Amino acid sequence: MADRLSAMTGPHALKPFLLAFPGPLRDRLVAAVLSGEKVATTGLLAEYEVEAEELPEPGERSALIDSDGREVAVVEVTEVQVLPLGEVPLALALDEGEGYLSVAEWREAHEGFWHSAEMREALGDPAFVVDDSTMLVVERFRVAERLQEG
Repeated sequence: MADRLSAMTGPHALKPFLLAFPGPLRDRLVAAVLSGEKVATTGLLAEYEVEAEELPEPGERSALIDSDGREVAVVEVTEVQVLPLGEVPLALALDEGEGYLSVAEWREAHEGFWHSAEMREALGDPAFVVDDSTMLVVERFRVAERLQEG
């Protein structure tokens, strides 16, 4: 185990799999991933563009990071889809593992996050708002390995 952990923090480290911002929301999301309830996550395509980051690909592995910055699991991407906000299916809302029972509930929570001051600052746009045409990146994933209890 020590060799594997040192490899993760060495020159071949896995890139971080970050859910939300550190704090209570990230803690809930990490717990949902570790319990198997959360098998999908959705981000803004604009985030990838602002950070000049390539989209993830199936088979790619990342280190799930908790609010304390610890690597708690290795997650493997199983599917990546880019779609407009107006086409989010109920299956995605359910697979996000946050207890949403409808796309409307899912969208309300996500819009609140995407319209937050932290997200607007990260995007460099204090007036950022989403609409049905806003492009999203949906990642489906599985826990490939637990590294420590989160």
